[in-house]
Amino acid sequence: MGALTRVLAGRLAQAVMVALLVGIASFAIVEMLPGDQAFRIAAARYGEDLASARAAATVRAELGLDRPWPARLAVWLGQIATLDLGVSLVSGEDVIEELSLQLGATVGLSLLALGLSALVGVPLGIAMAMRGGALDAAGLVVAAALRATPAYLIGLGLMLLIAVQWGLLPAAGYDNAAAWPLPAATLAIGLAAMSMRVTREAAARVLARADTHFARTKGLAEGAVLRRHVLRNAAVPVVAYMGVQLVWLVEGVVVVESLFAWPGIGHALVHAVVARDVPMIQGTALAMGLIFVALNAAVDALCLALDPRGRRE
Repeated sequence: MGALTRVLAGRLAQAVMVALLVGIASFAIVEMLPGDQAFRIAAARYGEDLASARAAATVRAELGLDRPWPARLAVWLGQIATLDLGVSLVSGEDVIEELSLQLGATVGLSLLALGLSALVGVPLGIAMAMRGGALDAAGLVVAAALRATPAYLIGLGLMLLIAVQWGLLPAAGYDNAAAWPLPAATLAIGLAAMSMRVTREAAARVLARADTHFARTKGLAEGAVLRRHVLRNAAVPVVAYMGVQLVWLVEGVVVVESLFAWPGIGHALVHAVVARDVPMIQGTALAMGLIFVALNAAVDALCLALDPRGRRE
């Protein structure tokens, strides 16, 4: 069995375990939340003013919430096995259809932010490692300051400056291309700072190696040293770190999505928890878990392609 096949088989087994564990955990957490689940769903459906005991009883009977929890858990696990995530208890829409819209918005925003961070962070990190001195020291200070700044502060600053003061871009929204730069830049600034640090460390280690010193002493130009020795060898840890960043983006952009009214999956999860929309909570948590496994599998495959030593193990 080849190295890539072993990696994919391992990740497939992980995906099955993640589906089982996330399904049970999300069901248990919703069951342990305080308050009447039927009443919260009735409030989300009909409004707080119309959420009466009679409406809650109707919802409870309609959705089978009066059945014992083992029976409801068994139904949920059976639905997972058939790739049926059910329908939203609030909107009545199919969970998979709602997730596809929300997940598309989140993944698109995450990929744009990751691309912007790579365009800025990777070249700066390589320049810091190769030139050193004042550029290296200044880059480390700036990276530490940007990484320590919460995303919502960066977002508010960009919103006030670019949208309110200058009027160049909309402060919120999703329907047009002009709405994408501000939330993407909010996420990319912190990511670029860390990408710069990781790239700088990886490139510095490659530059300190004996084979790189030998390449320089035999007269290779700096550009050739960079292309032939530094970029490929430093790429493996950088790619692995960007994979982690993408997972963090997809699962952790709820603050930025809420700030810019972005209809992503994190924003939807918060609303589902408030409304006790159990199928949406379970479906969203399951999707996030499977995305984590899929992205790790993609990163493993890419690292194997970049580093042939992994294919020989």
